Amino acid sequence: MDDLTQLSATAIAAGVRSGQFSARAVAEAHLVRIATHDSRVGAFTAVTTERALAEADAVDAKVRGGAPVGPLAGVPYAVKNLLDIAGMPTVAGSKINRDHPPAPRDAALIEKLAAADAVLLGALNMGEYAYDFTGENAHDGPSRNPHDLTRMTGGSSGGSGAAPAAGFVPVALGSDTNGSIRVPSSLCGLFGLKPTFGRLSRARSFPFVTSLDHLGPLGRSTADIAAFYDAMRGHDPDDPVSQDRPAPPLTPEIERGIGGLQVARAIGYFDGTQTEAARAATARVAEALGAGTVEIPNVAAARAAAFVITCSEGGALHLDRLRTRAADFDPDTRDRLIAGALLPAVHVHRAQRLRRTYRAALLELFRDVDVILAPSTPTRAPALGQKVFELDGKTLPVRANLGLFTQPFSFIGLPVVSVPVWTEGEALPIGVQVIAAPWREDVAVRVAAHLEREGVVASRIARL
Repeated sequence: MDDLTQLSATAIAAGVRSGQFSARAVAEAHLVRIATHDSRVGAFTAVTTERALAEADAVDAKVRGGAPVGPLAGVPYAVKNLLDIAGMPTVAGSKINRDHPPAPRDAALIEKLAAADAVLLGALNMGEYAYDFTGENAHDGPSRNPHDLTRMTGGSSGGSGAAPAAGFVPVALGSDTNGSIRVPSSLCGLFGLKPTFGRLSRARSFPFVTSLDHLGPLGRSTADIAAFYDAMRGHDPDDPVSQDRPAPPLTPEIERGIGGLQVARAIGYFDGTQTEAARAATARVAEALGAGTVEIPNVAAARAAAFVITCSEGGALHLDRLRTRAADFDPDTRDRLIAGALLPAVHVHRAQRLRRTYRAALLELFRDVDVILAPSTPTRAPALGQKVFELDGKTLPVRANLGLFTQPFSFIGLPVVSVPVWTEGEALPIGVQVIAAPWREDVAVRVAAHLEREGVVASRIARL
């Protein structure tokens, strides 16, 4: 049998269902790979070995007994450590939360994946309280890019980017407030799906910015992230922003072409402040899709408004912790949260008003196009510890500006798939965003799957 850690989620599920190999064998292979390599990668903060093997054994018992098994039978996965895992404190990348009692119940998405017979391997490293784009954590150390261990994974879902790229799991769950699924997907060479705001339940996950937070999968193929989305979709009354509206499955979209879809590359703001690698990747995807161009109005103002809302809501959420345990924060996170807590209310009001008008303008554009393309990040993975980078002659802070191109879309909750582009001769990938209208994850996935089928985009497991 070939190395089971090299298989896709869909291949693992098919093999377990058919009896070609056992769910326990799959789990053990991935646990061995984690034990062998994660001390250098830093993807996991907790490995749930006992639970994983028990879940795998339960799947195998179903197969042996001829009972129905779920669509993700025996597929290993792991989650960003802001999702509740029963019996463990939900640390959310922080020092402070380690004092919290263990979660009494799994996060809603973990419960849905358990019902689909997936196997949880553990909790993943992240930027403190999700306020980070680098994947560097002051308490647990950085998650390292498996394709070059001297480089960043991107954040804040850093471990969720590292784990699939390292072959530790086929799919991981992350969160995305301003780009924290798409940035690690770009830097680690993964497919990352940020669904429409309100599509997947956030129940029993630690918040960052309630009006902007999304949860979603990162994985090594379009089919894999679609399969996980399909297992997790559905209205959840435990999440007050969860929308009770039809959520068609994405898996059938994998086989469809893109005939009839109108695709446009975003220009203007999205042509500036980036490396040639980002420009070339977006141009390659646009050419493969026969894309036209579209200019989105007020993008820079929208990004500024996203910062204001992020700072304000984040600062308000952590105000008591800032008053009582300021020394236990990463200083970079603490200072930004304090600044947010001090923002005048009038600035937040203006940001919310701009948010409404910006959303209306984007919806108008989607009357004429089905998909908009934009870079996922302005550059390939920076070096660990790097504080600034040079982009088009400008010196900019890394931590804030890795989300330069993602914030304008999560700000209004649009569904996006980040697809990985590799340039011949380059050791590191870079991503391109495939953006669709609200509730049209199916359109974004159709386009991503077409690009993957045509060999324009692809993921790969790092050689560790």
